[in-house]
Amino acid sequence: MPRASSFNHPLMLGFDRFDQILDQLSKSSKEGYPPYNIEQMSDNALRITLAVAGFTEDDLQITLEQNQLIIHGKQRDESERVFLHRGIAARQFQRKFVLAEGLKVTGADMENGLLHIELQLPTPKMESHQIKIRKKSSKKEMKPVNSSEFID
Repeated sequence: MPRASSFNHPLMLGFDRFDQILDQLSKSSKEGYPPYNIEQMSDNALRITLAVAGFTEDDLQITLEQNQLIIHGKQRDESERVFLHRGIAARQFQRKFVLAEGLKVTGADMENGLLHIELQLPTPKMESHQIKIRKKSSKKEMKPVNSSEFID
């Protein structure tokens, strides 16, 4: 069942893309693995931390596609190991985050089984300027009438 658009209002111009973003969010919110935190590090910096125990840097891939940050993890097959109990998840995953326009990924590092992804928020510009109103001329131009043309 299609959901009603929140942005279908004549006074909200240019917000059509938000419906697409909301659909992306609803699909990605169903993912539960791996767990993650989002921290505000400063006024213009964020950090996403994913718990990726058992994964190495080579097992992880971070991709930025348009406005989506995609973290993909796949561990190498360890067929030579025999587990009597396997409680640490070794499954592959894909976690997606929809990023606001202007948000930049500045780096990523691993520490103690945690993947940290650093993000930089754009500095808002407080701009104000006037729009000049141009005068449009009529396409039909009037020609002056020479009165001598009408006199016999």
